[in-house]
Amino acid sequence: MSYRIGSGIDFHQFAERRELWIGGIKIPHHKGALGHSDADVLLHAICDALLGALSLGDIGVHFPNTDERYKNIDSKILLKESMELVSGKGYKVINIDSTLCLQEPKIKKHVPAMQEVIAKVLGITTEDVSIKATTTEEMGAIGREEGLMAMATVLLQKI
Repeated sequence: MSYRIGSGIDFHQFAERRELWIGGIKIPHHKGALGHSDADVLLHAICDALLGALSLGDIGVHFPNTDERYKNIDSKILLKESMELVSGKGYKVINIDSTLCLQEPKIKKHVPAMQEVIAKVLGITTEDVSIKATTTEEMGAIGREEGLMAMATVLLQKI
């Protein structure tokens, strides 16, 4: 059996008058993430992990922020298309381990819904999607609530 591991990381600034999308769901908050798409840091990190595992470049290569087709796009579409590239190479996802880093809002109660969305898009079970969260103990830009970040690791298996 052939296995591949990929890692991804993404950062976005917080901005007024933006919605906050994390893990494919809208999170109530007074600020949202700034970006060309819906700026979903978790889905973007997972996309990069999927693509990186097979040396397929990164999210910016496949979905550039200079392309108007991706302006305000739902990142679930980017995740689906990234998974199609992985499937096209003959691989499937075994599991995902991810960490969100943000001071606010607290996301624990939203994790099950995020797991459901991600699992559905990738064709895996919710038990195969780990989502953890941490703060920076008020240190740095994330601690000052200027932005948020996500990291993801994926394990792929040749079908």
